[in-house]
Amino acid sequence: RVQHNNSRGPYKGGLRYHPCVDLDDVRSLASLMTWKTAVMNIPFGGAKGGITVDPRKLSEHELEKITRKFVVAIKDIIGTYEDIPAPDMNTDAKVMAWFFDEYSRHKGFNPGVVTGKPVYLHGSLGREAATGRGTVFAIRELLKALGWGGIQGRTFSIQGFGNVGSWAAD
Repeated sequence: RVQHNNSRGPYKGGLRYHPCVDLDDVRSLASLMTWKTAVMNIPFGGAKGGITVDPRKLSEHELEKITRKFVVAIKDIIGTYEDIPAPDMNTDAKVMAWFFDEYSRHKGFNPGVVTGKPVYLHGSLGREAATGRGTVFAIRELLKALGWGGIQGRTFSIQGFGNVGSWAAD
């Protein structure tokens, strides 16, 4: 986990599982998260985590074990007021639930330690769709600001069809 900057608030950023993720990727993405929160005046800093693994080649049990071991490794540098991980590439509500559970085993109940959990584990309604919907709202407002009209009747190209792309396309 790379913790880039916390001058505006707790570190905040995703956790990705990907066979090609490396330290340079994670450093760059942590820096980008710092800038994203600053530009939007959100009181968080920037962080990012990555595990070099192909989750498609692992059983659910293996994926859970990796997640829990990662939590044990970073449990002393994360927390509601320190660093709040979130789902990212190839991580989802189930991974964040394991994360929350393992953290709670070591540090006590703290639902604010991670975002992206299922609603029944103190997650947020609409969280899965939020980034994709936000993308559509931003495009809509940009078109208005440029005087180009609305989204209706236009064709857009979406790169990728993960969580953000699939919700933006919806």
